[in-house]
Amino acid sequence: PAEFLAGAAKADITPTKWPVDLVGSFSRRLAEQAWDRLHARAMVLSDGSTTIAIVTVDSCYVPMQVLDEAKRRIRQQCEIPTDRMLMSATHKHSAPASRDRREFKADPDYVERVTRGITEAVVTAHRQLQPAEIGHAVVSLPEHLHNRRWFMKPGGIVPNPFGSTDDQVRMNPPRGKDLLDRPAGPIDPELSVLSVRSASGRPIALLANYSLHYVGGIPAGGVSADYFGEFARLVEQQLGATDDNGPPMVGLLSNGTSGDVNNINFTNPQPRKKPFEQMRYVAASVADHAVAAAKTIDYRNDATIAMAERRITLANRRPTEVQVQRARQALAADDESSLPPRAKHYAKWVIQLSEPPFESELVLQAIRIGTLGITAIPCEVFTEIGLELKETSPLKPTFN
Repeated sequence: PAEFLAGAAKADITPTKWPVDLVGSFSRRLAEQAWDRLHARAMVLSDGSTTIAIVTVDSCYVPMQVLDEAKRRIRQQCEIPTDRMLMSATHKHSAPASRDRREFKADPDYVERVTRGITEAVVTAHRQLQPAEIGHAVVSLPEHLHNRRWFMKPGGIVPNPFGSTDDQVRMNPPRGKDLLDRPAGPIDPELSVLSVRSASGRPIALLANYSLHYVGGIPAGGVSADYFGEFARLVEQQLGATDDNGPPMVGLLSNGTSGDVNNINFTNPQPRKKPFEQMRYVAASVADHAVAAAKTIDYRNDATIAMAERRITLANRRPTEVQVQRARQALAADDESSLPPRAKHYAKWVIQLSEPPFESELVLQAIRIGTLGITAIPCEVFTEIGLELKETSPLKPTFN
């Protein structure tokens, strides 16, 4: 094999105009400042014949058309094919919108800033490719993970936003053991680490993957990279070289299959924390475990790379006529006290899903780096799907 190469870079995507609308909650929120900086972070790897880019974006979500435009620009500036780029949002809940919502429009200037930041990070990382070594490790870190969907004891199922009480499980139920029966799904305790360093041993980048929805606790009125950004800061602080002989080391934390897992301990409620306290606590724990794992890695400079991508079209699940009629009635109601909680929010989504388009395009990706497997899946995928992929993958280890 040819010489293994790696490069990494990050670009600032913090808003420059205020206020901004935030996404990640049911009610409209505005931010007037940044509690910390938002970034697009990129790692570029090459085995001499295949070059790939892995990107994380400090955002709740990034629409496919924005990522595709960034990929198109990157392809114009360097040799990475557009189907050899894995890009994902961290899924933080205090981010500016990058697509239009029913309640407000995304700022086109900010969408352009995100697109330009992704492009800049990858192009810079590609420009900084250098002879490198790579390795991976997996450690168990279950203590921060809790499935947020629960089977309930009698009396624990309340009317859902459509007024029905026939749900089998409840998401984010009241904390405490009185009404909780058992979790409706598992957790994935694995913290996966992919680390690259220069031929001389200088850290280039560390990518971690953990199946935890997010950890916030951010004060109102500001944007934040949440625990993903704090993790990256700590890793860069602990592993980054202090000399000026090379580009800065880059830390990345990607979200695993955590659609049904969060950081709330439902059976043993904890006291309310101060702003930033829980986020920093979890980020420090994950960063410490990732750095410790990186120090145990056997690095190699002859790993080969392969990547596959498939774009699939799926039919959208559409509401029934009865559900649409109920949604219209909910939206027409002047007195919300007569409606179940969040009835109007869900009614808007019912109406939206009843209108075109009736299909969605999704991108599925798989990467092999040496014996390591990576799968990339859009949407908030449940942990049990990720565990099944890990079990059935021919590559050990695999993360999602």
